[in-house]
Amino acid sequence: MAKKDTTVYTCSECGYSQPRWLGRCPQCSSWNTFVESTAASSGKTLATLNAPTQKMKPVPLSEVNALEGSRIATGSEEFDRVLGGGAMKRSVILIGGEPGIGKSTLLIQTCAAVSKKSSNKALSASKMRLTGETSGKVLYVSGEESASQIKNRADRLSLDTSNIQILCTTRLEDISDALDELVPSLVIIDSIQTVSSIEAGNIPGTISQLKYCAAELIGWAKERDTVMIMTAHITKDGNIAGPKTLEHMVDTVLSFERTADDVRFLRAEKNRFGSIDELGIFSMGDKGLSEISDPSALFLTRRDGAFPAGVAVTAVFEGSRAFLVEIQALTVPAKSSMTRVYSDKIDSARVSRVAAVLEKRAGLKFSDQDIYINVAGGVRLSESAIDSALAASLYSARTDIALKEGTVIMGELSLAGEVRPVVRLKQRIKAAQSMGFERVVAPDKEDGVSIVAQSIKDMIRLLFA
Repeated sequence: MAKKDTTVYTCSECGYSQPRWLGRCPQCSSWNTFVESTAASSGKTLATLNAPTQKMKPVPLSEVNALEGSRIATGSEEFDRVLGGGAMKRSVILIGGEPGIGKSTLLIQTCAAVSKKSSNKALSASKMRLTGETSGKVLYVSGEESASQIKNRADRLSLDTSNIQILCTTRLEDISDALDELVPSLVIIDSIQTVSSIEAGNIPGTISQLKYCAAELIGWAKERDTVMIMTAHITKDGNIAGPKTLEHMVDTVLSFERTADDVRFLRAEKNRFGSIDELGIFSMGDKGLSEISDPSALFLTRRDGAFPAGVAVTAVFEGSRAFLVEIQALTVPAKSSMTRVYSDKIDSARVSRVAAVLEKRAGLKFSDQDIYINVAGGVRLSESAIDSALAASLYSARTDIALKEGTVIMGELSLAGEVRPVVRLKQRIKAAQSMGFERVVAPDKEDGVSIVAQSIKDMIRLLFA
């Protein structure tokens, strides 16, 4: 005899449920968020259907086999670099970015590259479930676009889509059935905010829906040699929409950013299988996203005339590679009694600190000036090795004296006015020399260093004498 369904009220914000309606949720204190739903007492949930067939038991860590070849190449060296050498099997990647930045373009290009290298295996679904092997197929799940729209994009990019399976749905149950049937080696969920399940309520996009659907999909991927990539919406502040728990549940969190032009930056904010210091650089064109293998050519301005005042060049490290960037400074008299620092690519607090050191140690007044800082190419800089170049650009802008062309400045600046050493100086010097820069200013005497400056006074005297 079938049992009667039970009526429950679930909070759409936190997922708290109880048998009667309340105006205010006792768990998250949200008002008017309880939604009526039915829970079948005899029904099976997706967690039950996807439960492992074998009971898991603890084993000694020393006996675990660290499998070789456990990464999948995405077909893009920049994408692989940010992931730490490729996408790790049995991992889930969350990528966020503003609308229209190119997330779907990057993922459809990745699908085409992976599907070329994969080979379909004649294995039964039950055997793949037990062994964790995959069929080698690629599944693209879209909850925002139709199949024809995705096909049009792939044709415009001249991609081979013969081995790509497409599923346009927002129902978790449909996705679960397709995953169990295909057992693909790569799964794209575009986007996780559009996926919903009747088990988590009737309103898609809520916190409870995101937690439930993400947990089910992640649990499926962890039991098989599958790479799952989810796209995510972002808020107006640039953060991934939804609960912070979503970022903790996945293995890798990537951020896709853009500059004013067609340049795209891919960064890792969290990576369990690699570094978070790597930077992937792409250019958006008619044929999709193309890699930029030489970033220095992007971040340096080509000039035919004289070198302007307020510009300094430094060598920075992003992950495993060094490249040159151009820091641009401008100082103008403050329009009011309050001075301001306008800098979005370098932390404004760092700019204020360097200006204060110059005012105290070099006798240059900035207290009545508005300061504008820009980085050519739009890349964000955070490492301390840029302090000396930032100080030189500020001094040059304030005095209207230009630096000599072909000069690269490196060094960390202390509050006492000392120029401190930087890590991996040899690689930075090599990068500068490869771009044709002859004068290298650094605090350490090293092969290739033309000017040794261990204080801000010495650096200014040698550069602006």
